[in-house]
Amino acid sequence: MGRVSAPTPVLPPLRIGPHTVATPVVLAPMAGVTNRAFRTLCREHGAGLYVAEMVTSRALVERNPEALRIVTFDEGESPRSAQVYGVDPTTVREAVRIIVAEDRADHVDLNFGCPVPKVTRKGGGAALPWKRELFAAIVREAVEAARPHGVPVTVKMRKGIDDDHLTYLEAGRVAEDLGVAAVALHARTAAQHYSGTADWSAIARLKEAVTSIPVLGNGDIWAAEDAVRMVRETGCDGVVVGRGCQGRPWLFADLAAAFAGRPERVRPGMREVADTIYRHGELMIEYFDGDEGKGMRDLRKHMAWYLKGYPVGGDARRALAMVSTLAELRALLDDLDLDAPYPGEPAEGQRGRAGSPKTPHLPYGWLDSRDLDGEFAERLREAELSVSGG
Repeated sequence: MGRVSAPTPVLPPLRIGPHTVATPVVLAPMAGVTNRAFRTLCREHGAGLYVAEMVTSRALVERNPEALRIVTFDEGESPRSAQVYGVDPTTVREAVRIIVAEDRADHVDLNFGCPVPKVTRKGGGAALPWKRELFAAIVREAVEAARPHGVPVTVKMRKGIDDDHLTYLEAGRVAEDLGVAAVALHARTAAQHYSGTADWSAIARLKEAVTSIPVLGNGDIWAAEDAVRMVRETGCDGVVVGRGCQGRPWLFADLAAAFAGRPERVRPGMREVADTIYRHGELMIEYFDGDEGKGMRDLRKHMAWYLKGYPVGGDARRALAMVSTLAELRALLDDLDLDAPYPGEPAEGQRGRAGSPKTPHLPYGWLDSRDLDGEFAERLREAELSVSGG
């Protein structure tokens, strides 16, 4: 008998500074979603680098309790990965210094991709790389603050503000020159928000422009096959998965199998989904230090994602979306048709709201110059005071 050949991996392991990630998959930080409870669920299903939800640099510097909770990790999380948002280089530097000096994380990602109006209207997120000197200053300060502790810094960004104001190629090269360990591109502009189709050809162009560090692709990965196709079409070194795993933490098992060249995929029936929802509820209460009400309220947003495509009636969906105790959750889940099989196509595809293209909200006159004048610099100092978003 001939020997059965081992499957061929699609990509080698991903290297982020000193860290090796066997499956080259990164969980995108999503505000209100990728907290420690959800990251634990994802880790239990698969492999990858799991990034905590975004924390604002000012909140961290002020030692806001919720900000510190965001950068608190389970013992089993390795490497521990935090994402920082900021618009003031000095504040970002201090936030990164707190994270690394207090050994709160092993990897820091910088958010330059958020398209939410309350972020961009103050010049932050996806709007910021337009001001090239400010972008470089923030990246430089973060890298320098992290370097003494051996903690790698990465950058996540979008293509630019809109099709007439693209920044990603220049920003990618600047970040590479300043010593970041990897760059990730969500292949949409801020104007697209989450609408339309991600422009994977932009990932390929970034990969050609940035040659010495990994380039990661993000956008429209709804199944493991999409991730493999992105790698084949763009040459990227790994993928970042956001909305595709909402209500579907087992996607990471599919991704691990696909990147290892194996065909098996997770196709959960209703019973497995119900068990996962309940486990998520337990983890959520634990995350909020035993506050059952807070944990259940935070779980509610996940229900529609978990139940997408499954034969669950409107009354049951509404009740689950209003759940307030673990006992109530158990009873509601037990009332479902737990023998219902995986529904196939209806459970696949896009999750979350795609929305529609929007004219980006920007500070008045933001696009007039690539340089930062004094008035904008002052506005930016105020921009971190009340920011949260994905």
